[in-house]
Amino acid sequence: MYAVVSTDRISIPPGSVLRIPGSWEDFCQLRDSRGDGSIPRLRYRHGEILLTSPLPRHGREAHLIARIVEVLLESQDRNYEAFTPITMNLPEVGGIEPDYCFYIDNWQAAVGKDQIDWQVDLPPDLAIEIDVTSFTSELDFLPFNVPEVWLLKKYRLTIYQLVAGKYEISENSRYFPNILMQDTIDLCFTTAKEKGSGAAISKLRRSLN
Repeated sequence: MYAVVSTDRISIPPGSVLRIPGSWEDFCQLRDSRGDGSIPRLRYRHGEILLTSPLPRHGREAHLIARIVEVLLESQDRNYEAFTPITMNLPEVGGIEPDYCFYIDNWQAAVGKDQIDWQVDLPPDLAIEIDVTSFTSELDFLPFNVPEVWLLKKYRLTIYQLVAGKYEISENSRYFPNILMQDTIDLCFTTAKEKGSGAAISKLRRSLN
């Protein structure tokens, strides 16, 4: 077994993934060794711990996607709760840290909560992951029964919806069925590259009015 002690003793080049064998207890020890920090990002799968140090691009893309979701929800006059960063844990089963997660249909289940018991409480309705390093799989969210997962890789969005206990790819989001999400993302990212994220979100908001 790999001797896992603390993230301080593990060096991970930005944008890379380190895979090490480890138990659930090892994962928890690594997670706790970060204190209030969120880097490196951690994931636990079937006796393996994955660690990554995100690139600046990762955070920029995650922020922009989350802002798109917020603007779309606001245009529908829908309430929501959002979290980032957040660690989702099911002992001995899985540990994941999505870039963003949103409670939409079930926003009341998360209002005012400082901690979430993933064995009892409802999962987020939507989880968003930016995959720059092949660190992410939609299957990581299956034990938590997250209804919808967005995975953005190389600016291409894949939407996974939970159907009868498994994830299926969908063209549209159940939360924005009338929005062409890939087209919306393409327009926002193009504007963001030229004028910044703020300009991209302002342009999106104007187009929805």
